[in-house]
Amino acid sequence: MRGRYIPYSEAELLWIQRHCDWPRAKAHEAFVARFDRGDVSLQNFKALCKRKGWLTGRTGRFVKGQESRNKGKPMPYHPNSAATRFKKGNRTGRANENWKPIGTERITEDGYIERKIHDGMPLQSRWRAVHLIRWEEAHGPVPAGHCLKCLDGNKANTDPDNWEAVPRALLPRLAGGRRLHKPYDEYEPEARPAVLAIARLEHAAREARKGNAQRKGGQRADT
Repeated sequence: MRGRYIPYSEAELLWIQRHCDWPRAKAHEAFVARFDRGDVSLQNFKALCKRKGWLTGRTGRFVKGQESRNKGKPMPYHPNSAATRFKKGNRTGRANENWKPIGTERITEDGYIERKIHDGMPLQSRWRAVHLIRWEEAHGPVPAGHCLKCLDGNKANTDPDNWEAVPRALLPRLAGGRRLHKPYDEYEPEARPAVLAIARLEHAAREARKGNAQRKGGQRADT
């Protein structure tokens, strides 16, 4: 069933068009008060704007950088919602089952020992490798571009003397690449120092060749 026809004057239509970017409820209220049009409901007003294509320009979405109107405001108290809110510092369900106190240690699937160091965010930063903690306590931060290599193959041995800072570019060699026929950890313990020394020597030679090539290339460009 179709609705009744509602006539509008040119002045009324012009006013509505000029104020179409107002919120509909506010524009309707102002329109009724200005033109004494109590016969025009809010739904009638919305339908007219929709037919004419007079849009507010709002999509209902937050734009980048826009803050919500209730930012920083406390949530109003209501007994029903208050009963189901999370209490500060209170853990329930799976979160309570999985929670571990600071200082707890665990062994990863790769055999490394990790220690919980805080309860903050992000979650990934709560656990840190114990061998890395102990090495930094003894030697300071790991140099940029380097990582720690386990010397005896036992990743659970967190003694700082069992770990050595090596360039990350050295890892493919220690994994069995180049002239090493098998990964570093598969060699006999007495052979591992020599294997590491060979990998370091080959890496240093490669870096030197790269440096020489870059210098020669720079000289040709200058000439």
